Amino acid sequence: MSGNALGNGGNLMQALKTRMHWHQSRQKVLSENVANADSPGFRPMDLKAPAIGTASSGVSLAQTSAGHMGPSGQRNGFDTAKAPRFEVTPNGNGVNLEDEMMKVAQNQSDYQLAASLYSKGLGLMKIAIGKGR
Repeated sequence: MSGNALGNGGNLMQALKTRMHWHQSRQKVLSENVANADSPGFRPMDLKAPAIGTASSGVSLAQTSAGHMGPSGQRNGFDTAKAPRFEVTPNGNGVNLEDEMMKVAQNQSDYQLAASLYSKGLGLMKIAIGKGR
């Protein structure tokens, strides 16, 4: 299996490592947004998450009822579009501190989840080679 959603060769650990690097980079971008909350004309930025394709991984979601949520891109009654930024100060600054704080908190939580999964994976590898416990 060559490069896919789980990284090169289907390596889950590599995928988690990539995800943690993305969270670190996103934290830097979000902190720059907060730091420039008073800068005239500054527009906030965000990073696009690494793509996780279901077609190449061989894993897909099954929607067994019309009332269930579907894979991304299907609304099924839910508005998946993000709310447009509506708040721009008179000096042209578009940073909304509440939005940025929510993104920072979510980013931190997601990073901790990925780090925890990475740590558990390392523990499983140690057990597998007889060095665990």
